[in-house]
Amino acid sequence: MNVVITGASQGIGYAIASIFAEAGHNLLLCSKTSANIIAAGEQLTKQFPQASIQVTTANLANKDACIAFANWCLEKGAPDILVNNAGFFLPGNIQDEANDVLEQQMAANLYSAYHTTRALLPTMLKEGKGHIFNICSIASLQAYQHGGAYSISKFALLGFSKNLRMELKDTGIKVTAVCPGATYTNSWKDSGVASERLMEAADIAKMIFAAAQLSPQAVVEDIVMRPQKGDL
Repeated sequence: MNVVITGASQGIGYAIASIFAEAGHNLLLCSKTSANIIAAGEQLTKQFPQASIQVTTANLANKDACIAFANWCLEKGAPDILVNNAGFFLPGNIQDEANDVLEQQMAANLYSAYHTTRALLPTMLKEGKGHIFNICSIASLQAYQHGGAYSISKFALLGFSKNLRMELKDTGIKVTAVCPGATYTNSWKDSGVASERLMEAADIAKMIFAAAQLSPQAVVEDIVMRPQKGDL
């Protein structure tokens, strides 16, 4: 099975790659930082020799990079699973955040998924099967302090996911929106929040892997996950 994962060098993306690699699948991974994705690929190959791991560098905030990455993936075969995980968080408030923050967040968090998916879809439609996971956020579901442009972009990503689900339901292609709450990744290391207060990246990966195992006639449309003690 060919599994395409964007933003796969660390955090949730790396955890998702790990669980599919453990199961022996063919992984096609990208990240915008070359050294990071190469290191991730080497580590996954060492840990899971039963899997095929191929990596490339792609800054998916750029439309042309999305198309180039998709074409690179298609050279290896039709995707069975696409995980749109690329993106990043810039805190701020709408009233005073920098003028280009919305553009940055929309490009990285929404357009990356939109353009990558569109480039891969013709082949997936021809195959008549596949599963697309869009890594949204609790910020896709409710406003919060200092969410600003990030929350706007994640609301938009959830809208993209829901529209995609509606369009593809009769094609054999599944679509799942994944909305995780606070999850321990590198961005939380210096926050002062104890790791025990947060979910583990592996928690998200386990739910995605489970959702990918269902029969062709069943789909998990939405996955919403929060720390046991609630949002921070």
